[in-house]
Amino acid sequence: MFTNAIEHPDLSAALGALGYAAFRPGQREAIERVLRGESLLLVAPTGGGKSLTYQLPATLLGGTTLVISPLISLMQDQVAALSARGVAATYLASTLSGDETRRRMSGLGRGNYRIAYVAPERLGFPGFRGLARDLGCPLLAVDEAHCISEWGHDFRPEYLAIGELAADLGRQVRVLACTATATPVVRDEILARLGLPAETPQLVRGFARPNLGLRVVEVRGANDQARAVDRALGEALGGPGAAAGTAIVYAPTRRSCDDEADRLSDDGWRVASYHAGLDGSVRDRVQGQFRDGALEVVVATNAFGMGIDRADVRAVIHLAAPGSIEAYYQEVGRAGRDGDPAIGVLCTSAADLPLRRRLIEMPSDGVAPDPARVEHRWNLFLELMRWTEAGTCRHDAILRYFGDEAETLAGCGRCDNCTTVIASGGDDEAEVSVIVRKALAAVARTHGRFGLQAAVKLLAGASDPRLERSGLTATKTFGALRGKPEPWLLALVRRCITAGWVDVTATDRPLVRLTAAGKAVLFGSDQVRFLLPPDREAGPVSSGRRRVEPAEVAVSPECSALFESLRARRLELARAGGVPPYVVASDRTLRELAERTPRSLAALQSVFGIGPAKAAKYGAEWLAVIARQTD
Repeated sequence: MFTNAIEHPDLSAALGALGYAAFRPGQREAIERVLRGESLLLVAPTGGGKSLTYQLPATLLGGTTLVISPLISLMQDQVAALSARGVAATYLASTLSGDETRRRMSGLGRGNYRIAYVAPERLGFPGFRGLARDLGCPLLAVDEAHCISEWGHDFRPEYLAIGELAADLGRQVRVLACTATATPVVRDEILARLGLPAETPQLVRGFARPNLGLRVVEVRGANDQARAVDRALGEALGGPGAAAGTAIVYAPTRRSCDDEADRLSDDGWRVASYHAGLDGSVRDRVQGQFRDGALEVVVATNAFGMGIDRADVRAVIHLAAPGSIEAYYQEVGRAGRDGDPAIGVLCTSAADLPLRRRLIEMPSDGVAPDPARVEHRWNLFLELMRWTEAGTCRHDAILRYFGDEAETLAGCGRCDNCTTVIASGGDDEAEVSVIVRKALAAVARTHGRFGLQAAVKLLAGASDPRLERSGLTATKTFGALRGKPEPWLLALVRRCITAGWVDVTATDRPLVRLTAAGKAVLFGSDQVRFLLPPDREAGPVSSGRRRVEPAEVAVSPECSALFESLRARRLELARAGGVPPYVVASDRTLRELAERTPRSLAALQSVFGIGPAKAAKYGAEWLAVIARQTD
């Protein structure tokens, strides 16, 4: 059997034995917690070294550590690497023959392995569940843990059995849930579905990747897109045959994947296509060629990349916007894992919204997707669209989205927005600050009374009955940006929404208002690092079918304690009701509750996501938390 905690382990020696010289951000803290006998939710980006946080403890703890992973190629690679280092390891997946599976399970039963990787589908076999109970398992690691969340971007039903496995293993087992993509509401659902206490530590580290130059390029047709790809590949790799690294080009469909691979091949690149429509042996060959350096470029759908660990990917290029910020950051994070400069280029076009809507609504095996699931995935995509329109640092916007406030960079200096702001010079920055404050002043004047268009009319000094009736035409703000076209002013206020300075209510008549962060900018004296919309900026992004809701904003420091208390209560209510946490309340609802601290059921209903039914069901709970925290 194993000891529940290890006192003063020699982590440096264990690290060296696995072939590493130093820890990455968050790794040592996670490992020390696991060795103390704690369960943990670790959120770290693609390439952040999450695998070490369960591999190293497995070498020091007794029994057999189980790792649940959907990535067969990752299992194979990591088992081979561990075996080469003298660590007894194996994996169980559908690719094995029946005889080989039985041989490995027999070895598990005899305690021959320190670590065993298991595909989640295996958990449905009673024989495995019975074997797992007798392993003396000290650690259950769940890789790609976001797959257990119906609120995440990559839900997999077979992951729901992991909570049952954890319960089977009993209190003796630590649970380490690892993911690269989990917002607060997804993290809460992971804990709930794994049966972990609400107070389980959540370690969010390593999302800052300042070596990645993130860029968004608007393209207007196939020729424009081809030029953007060629420029990026030339910059990152030098040209065909230059041996300067590799690149991944992500395409939205199988056909576009094959077409782009053919085009690049004609240009002399060593390139291959990869998607689910290819035979398994072909996909394996492409993966092997990419891993071994035989290919310079892989053009792929999102089926490619999971578990691929090449340090010298110098560019990740998206031909169209993927499904969410989570998916985007996971894919672009495959570039620059060696810490050297790399670029991520996201091509956007007017076709992105209808294309993504069609992909979301596409039937699977002849069955139409659940409407609620369609709506959720659509909203995730709109979050990414808002990010592409942002006028502030792209890295900082992503860090705030994932809740990694500690690593924000105050501008990375490498993304397209930062480099444009830097190139504009100090005088322009002062002018930008004046323009932004005028826009925020207009929102402050209309605060909670009117919508986006009224704020734009106020800035433009345009005739509007609402402004006249309310007396706003007599204010200094009326016409403060007269001379700017209204589509440009609308884009300006939308960028203020993306920056977290302005919010829009989710009511039948959406109203604009300043956030706490927006008030700080409006009344502050510091200059604002912000990229104004281009002069040709058009009106709001629209699919013709849905109104775009505002982006979620970061929790201000003074509200963070109340926000965390509300999150803890949300998880308790979700457990009690047997529902995912997002059904109780979204992160945005909790942010508004923390910022506005309503004190009555009537006031609650002015908060995003709380209607009469939600107020009746959960209102007393929210009011009690707010009263305890603020009285």
